[in-house]
Amino acid sequence: MSSEDVTRRLAQVQDRVAAACVAAGRPPGAVQVLLASKTMDVATVRAALAADAAARAAGSGTPPVLLGENRVQELTAKAPALVDLSPTWHVIGPLQSNKVTAALRWASAVESVADEVLARRLSDRVRDRPEPLEVWVQVNVSGEATKHGVTPDAAPDLAARVAALPGLRLAGFMTIGARSDDERVVRDGFARLRAVRDEVVAGGAPGTGHAHGLSMGMSGDLEAAVLEGSTLVRLGTAVFGARRPAAGTVA
Repeated sequence: MSSEDVTRRLAQVQDRVAAACVAAGRPPGAVQVLLASKTMDVATVRAALAADAAARAAGSGTPPVLLGENRVQELTAKAPALVDLSPTWHVIGPLQSNKVTAALRWASAVESVADEVLARRLSDRVRDRPEPLEVWVQVNVSGEATKHGVTPDAAPDLAARVAALPGLRLAGFMTIGARSDDERVVRDGFARLRAVRDEVVAGGAPGTGHAHGLSMGMSGDLEAAVLEGSTLVRLGTAVFGARRPAAGTVA
């Protein structure tokens, strides 16, 4: 895909997000875009970052885009080649314990914390850093076996335990929407995550008071997510087009 195509598609996505915010009665800049760069080459990702910087310099008023990787192998391959642009990287896929050290060389946030074992592993690696690592608890709101995440009922307890660990900052909650053509079903799942977030914040456990983030919504369901309160949408195909075949990458 050419840089012109990436620029055009990113602008269209930002327009969709802004329109969804307006429809939900929220400020146009209330939702940040994370570009899921899975299988995309460095040149394509660089073009997206350049397009974002140019739009903001021209007064778009949009928050800076973030970058997200599902696979640590792809993160460690791309991040050094983009270091001159200083992007903010999130891990958005399941993170194996033996990949934590490699991921934390580049990632500022891990959105896929679904158990205390991983949270403690992250805490052990970052507790001596001057700045905490931003973490999000991943919740499986749809109950689909193919999706990663803790159950909604178990999420508040896990969130409280994660928030108490040294070196971590609980930023909020992440989910992947239900695989359904029924928008009501999809929105119900997003509403369930919002309810989990509200319960945790209201509960007052140490470290949970600023966990307002809701990372939910992708290219096909971002409008539904924004209507239900998303603060971060993770978009890939809407900007980059169809995914390229992964060449032996390992999560």
